[in-house]
Amino acid sequence: MHRTLHGIKVLDLTRLLPGPLCTMYLADWGADVVKIEDPGLGDYAREMEPMLAGAGALYQLVNRGKRSMTLDLRQEEGKEILRKMVCKADILVEGFRPGVMRRLGLDYEALCEINPRLVYCSITGYGQNGPYAKKAGHDLNYIGFTGLLHDCIHSGKTPMPWLPPVQIADIGAGTLHAVSGILLALFGRERTGKGTYLDVAMTDGVLPFMIPALGYHLAARESGRPSFNPLTGALACYNVYETKDGKWMALGALEAKFWKRFCEVAGLDDHMPDYLEPAKQLCIKKEVTAYFKKYTAEQIMDIFKEEDVCLTPVLSLAEALDDPHLLDRGMFARWNEHPSVTQVKNPLLAEANIEAQAFPPARGAQTEEVLRGLGYDDKMIQELKEKSII
Repeated sequence: MHRTLHGIKVLDLTRLLPGPLCTMYLADWGADVVKIEDPGLGDYAREMEPMLAGAGALYQLVNRGKRSMTLDLRQEEGKEILRKMVCKADILVEGFRPGVMRRLGLDYEALCEINPRLVYCSITGYGQNGPYAKKAGHDLNYIGFTGLLHDCIHSGKTPMPWLPPVQIADIGAGTLHAVSGILLALFGRERTGKGTYLDVAMTDGVLPFMIPALGYHLAARESGRPSFNPLTGALACYNVYETKDGKWMALGALEAKFWKRFCEVAGLDDHMPDYLEPAKQLCIKKEVTAYFKKYTAEQIMDIFKEEDVCLTPVLSLAEALDDPHLLDRGMFARWNEHPSVTQVKNPLLAEANIEAQAFPPARGAQTEEVLRGLGYDDKMIQELKEKSII
């Protein structure tokens, strides 16, 4: 898998999180990714606090394996350099608001004239068309349009300002849909000989996460009964419980066999066969809560160590970094020269192979290298510097 995309050239015009993580995955699989940055600001994730090993922590975790060059795309000579790069590129990923690349004369229609095999991916909040297309936004705004944030706020007895602690739209809807779309486009190109345009809208990409909730909503509307989502804390058998020592356990005993065995070991009434009845949940939750409060998390794990009932500890991120299963799976990797910069392994790779991956680049670190590959000599490169094109 490390060499699957060897020979594939990627031009990365993105910054912050969704695009950089997408192109980092492509680099993990062997693609040559050139990160193209504005000479003045560049990817400002590099300067965002908190800092880690000399750069923004976020930047350090989503830009391994890339080269960086600076290029002012507002100047015609900068555009011409990009066009030369497009001639040899397989993929271009950009994250500007709709219309920006067209105003620069660097939209898909213009660039596919130069290279018909180009796969051009635009990652935006709301997509290239529609009433919201040109609105500014972040992850919080995108999930707000899909019902997801509403369900978070209304997940308890009373509405509370509850925000997900992860970037669902950025990563789940943006990065991962862009990666899958790009790989599908490359596969399709092998059949047709032509590239394509990908309109990746993060708001659109959040909606598949809402499929279970949508199903419950539609069923409730059809039946006339109140909506009931069993996967958001409504059920006693699928919930989190605090232990005697203030830690938490996750109980996912949805199926009858798991729930029955959990209750047998815990010495609780299993309320079979109607343990899923909404009217019984408050009573069952009280019983289960009281049970967990009698023991520490370590004692609970010892009691259930031989049982297969979908009961697991709720780990902090610090604890997850030391979890024996995740360590055995090789999910974390570090460079010998930069031990503080823990990388999350690409989940599709058997090994991280981190030492073979370049450390996240300084802004413009490989500008001259890239330009020389395009035929620019020292004099020409110096002239570009003097014009602030690079």
